[in-house]
Amino acid sequence: MKNLKKQYIKWAVVLSSIFTAMISCQSDYLETDPTTAASEDAAYSSASNLMAIINGMHRDMYYRQNDSQGQNGQGGIMIMMDAIGEDLVFPSTGNGWYISTVRWQDQVNESSSYVFYPYQFYYALIRNANLVIANGPSVPVANAADANTVKLAIGEAHAFRAFCYYMLVQIYGKRYVPGTVNSQLGVPIRLIANEIPLERNTVEDVYTQINSDLNEAATRLAGSKRLTKSHFDDKVILGLKARIALTQGNYAVAAASAKLARAEYPLMDNTAYTAGFNNLAGNGEWIWGATIIADQGETFSNFGAYMSRNFNSTNIRQAPKAINSKLFQMFPSTDVRTKNFDPTGAHTGLALPTTYSKFPFTSQKFLSASFADSRVDLPYMRAAEMYLIEAEALARLGNETDSKTAFNLLAKNRNTSYAGASTTGTAYINEILNSRRLELWGEGFRLLDLKRLNQGLDRTGANHSSVVTNNLMTVPNTDPRWEFLIPRAEINANPLIVQNPL
Repeated sequence: MKNLKKQYIKWAVVLSSIFTAMISCQSDYLETDPTTAASEDAAYSSASNLMAIINGMHRDMYYRQNDSQGQNGQGGIMIMMDAIGEDLVFPSTGNGWYISTVRWQDQVNESSSYVFYPYQFYYALIRNANLVIANGPSVPVANAADANTVKLAIGEAHAFRAFCYYMLVQIYGKRYVPGTVNSQLGVPIRLIANEIPLERNTVEDVYTQINSDLNEAATRLAGSKRLTKSHFDDKVILGLKARIALTQGNYAVAAASAKLARAEYPLMDNTAYTAGFNNLAGNGEWIWGATIIADQGETFSNFGAYMSRNFNSTNIRQAPKAINSKLFQMFPSTDVRTKNFDPTGAHTGLALPTTYSKFPFTSQKFLSASFADSRVDLPYMRAAEMYLIEAEALARLGNETDSKTAFNLLAKNRNTSYAGASTTGTAYINEILNSRRLELWGEGFRLLDLKRLNQGLDRTGANHSSVVTNNLMTVPNTDPRWEFLIPRAEINANPLIVQNPL
């Protein structure tokens, strides 16, 4: 990890005005080298400066951390998680972005920047979280407001750490198998900001740490009022608990947490659903997300530079993103979610210039700020996901009555002609899962769901191009490629690390 820190990882922190005479007014980086010790000391000199570290971490969720255009914080990883699956379709290779991901070539190359990218990104956030958790209790407080700020900063740090380990263990570890000891290798649990070599902990160990952090975050953030939806609060923590409990097969906790998480977030209406998924603050359904600030965006790295339909970039013009045609055709035209995709690919309402390539079933779910501005608000968590978690968890518990109450609320909102779920058993659970695929298309869930459900990849019979996929249409659930290799940079720096099977 030492080599990772020195060669690659910068620990971003947006510093408060007290530092503006010392360093850049926009941002600087926390390091542990002696030459920057003074800046790090200053970061823990006041409650507001401690919270500035948290603000910087939220900024890092959408800001590019390295030299690769396609690796822009959480948004880039969301694209990767879906590109590996079957529901996000690349109709052409375009100018090459994410094509190696589509072809499953990244995760088997330990020197690939796309193997390193999630590892670097999440451990960088974990390091900052560890620093806040360790130093927060000693930050001087002058009044009750300061004490509350410190409490919230530490709470958010625990939430960040839980979220990051949840992503890491799913990407680099084997799936969690409910009802077993889960002794399979996960990732190293690093709770102190140092570079001491650590072994990989078990998958069970990692989930135990995740839940511990979420419980601490819940205590510290209880009743808190956040300034923006980019920050964590008690409802986001409940939503994360619901996700993790669903992954662990703890269905009672998943259902209860999801219901509480969505309680204050009404489902959006059909007009809002087709407005471009670019209004985090104004859309009541969004529980957690990010609005990219105009002067902090990176035009050709933003999520919208790859996933929108209207931004004027080579990637969007040549390789607009499409939905799996088989999935699309499962739903009637009265379902508003189908309106975000055009079976003809014409998108006449967007008045796209003639230079934009047209392909069937392309998406206009995400619309950038303009043809010249690629910014799209990033959806990290929405109430719809909570309805789907609640419905699935209750159905798996055998409580289809309450499950259908939750599911029908969502389904009827999206399709006013829907009469209500009439299927039962496995068929009903599959209905929920298919609705989840359509609802969360493009939001970074598909690889995680395939892995959670122990399903293989199946792109056959849809609109996938064999040229784009390099004929990779199916992958069995037993294939070792479901786990990314540990980055070579980490193996070189940490002699205790065991590599995943090649």
